[in-house]
Amino acid sequence: MRIIVILLVVFAGMGLSFEAGLLGPLGHQVGHLWATLSIFGVGAALLWLISIFTSTGKNQDMRSIPKWQLTGGLLGPIYVVVLTLATPVLGVAMTMIGVLVGQVGKSFAIDYFGWFGTPKKPVDSLRVIGMLFVIAALVLTYLGVQS
Repeated sequence: MRIIVILLVVFAGMGLSFEAGLLGPLGHQVGHLWATLSIFGVGAALLWLISIFTSTGKNQDMRSIPKWQLTGGLLGPIYVVVLTLATPVLGVAMTMIGVLVGQVGKSFAIDYFGWFGTPKKPVDSLRVIGMLFVIAALVLTYLGVQS
């Protein structure tokens, strides 16, 4: 089961690269903020339709949810605007590897400190080596574009 979840995450990551490739030209055509708004609008409409047909009956009062948990809604648009701005300048690969460095680095901190109610996970030498490989991918990709 775990391998299936890993494969799903890899495919979702492929979707982010696809999205970055779409956002660059779209941002150039309609403006970066409108590109972001259109992507979120389509996504919100799709999620709304899916929720209609797959309701779990867990409709919780929004006022009872801790406000800090809703701050993630602020991060998505920032991420998409940055993709829209960066992809035409850096290319999809460089942009996604930069995103990956940020994601993995912050993920290590979240795991280590157990932030947001996640279980604490130690940072061992294999995880550090993995992070170094991600950083190496960023550096090598950057150098490859320069030559």
